Amino acid sequence: MSAPLTAKGGIGVIGAGAWGTALAQMLASDGRDVALWARESEVVDAVNNDHRNPVYLPSASLAPTIRASSDLAEFSALDTLLIVTPAQHLGSIMGELSDYAGDAVLCAKGIEAGSGRLMAEVARVAAPKARLSVISGPTFAHEVAAGLPTAVTLACAGGEAQWQRLSIEIARPSFRPYYSDDMIGAEIGGAVKNVLAIACGVVDGLQLGQNARAATIARGYAEMLRFGLARGAQAETLSGLCGLGDLVLTCSSTSSRNFSLGRALAEGTPAAELMANRRTVAEGAHTAPVLKGLAQDMGIAMPITEAVCALLAGETTAPDMVSSVLARPLKSEVEAMPAQGDTA
Repeated sequence: MSAPLTAKGGIGVIGAGAWGTALAQMLASDGRDVALWARESEVVDAVNNDHRNPVYLPSASLAPTIRASSDLAEFSALDTLLIVTPAQHLGSIMGELSDYAGDAVLCAKGIEAGSGRLMAEVARVAAPKARLSVISGPTFAHEVAAGLPTAVTLACAGGEAQWQRLSIEIARPSFRPYYSDDMIGAEIGGAVKNVLAIACGVVDGLQLGQNARAATIARGYAEMLRFGLARGAQAETLSGLCGLGDLVLTCSSTSSRNFSLGRALAEGTPAAELMANRRTVAEGAHTAPVLKGLAQDMGIAMPITEAVCALLAGETTAPDMVSSVLARPLKSEVEAMPAQGDTA
């Protein structure tokens, strides 16, 4: 970078996985200096010396204005941080930035195991001074890094004033953020779709056809909507980029880690073996049991989510999982939806 990383101002990305690296590359596409935090020294060296991330995003040639560091303290002086760590590690990372008072844009999609908290709830406790927002939407990392057109939801706790500031920082000709004030909806859409993508991967792995995949997406969206409305999300948010848009993308391609996990489960590989052999994270596997527990506590029917949980836990096989969902009693397609904020 042309300026020291510790200089006041600038933008940084916390997390150098595929998604974090892609976001750094997108931000640097106009020649801007971008700081990228990576835990692994080999990633730091490769980004700085070779302008590549061979571990997590080998397909991308990175801009020379991206500078990587493994010293998280260096990032505390930057005005804007995109937080792209795995969902289950977000609390500990934000805890190391507990005094950060700039814009913290949360880009992880998931629900914290144990607490059942959404990412903004985790971050708000760990770094109470940070100005929080959420980026979510249909985003395959390799496409964003390649500069292919992408649109996302940028949900801001600080309303339109924060949106005006951040949209200038983040928008690029091929990366288009849309404003929302519904952070709950943006987070729930991103978390639930990962679980449903596992189910669609199972459908694909069992070669059940496009009809079955489309039905899984539609009925999965109904689950997302029921859960989201009960938690206070807006229906319009869940029908947009960060809900239905992201759901369709991740349920349709092996580029989705969660879809690929479901497909491998359908082909007979045990979940424990798949998770142990992955360097990248399929967030849906961590989110599914938490989501199931929250839904049951609120009396919300989520049969696809429950079936995915049973498969991940080794309590059923992929064919039996599908059979159990198909054997449910016949019912109306349109069910009464809970009022926003109603958890009964």
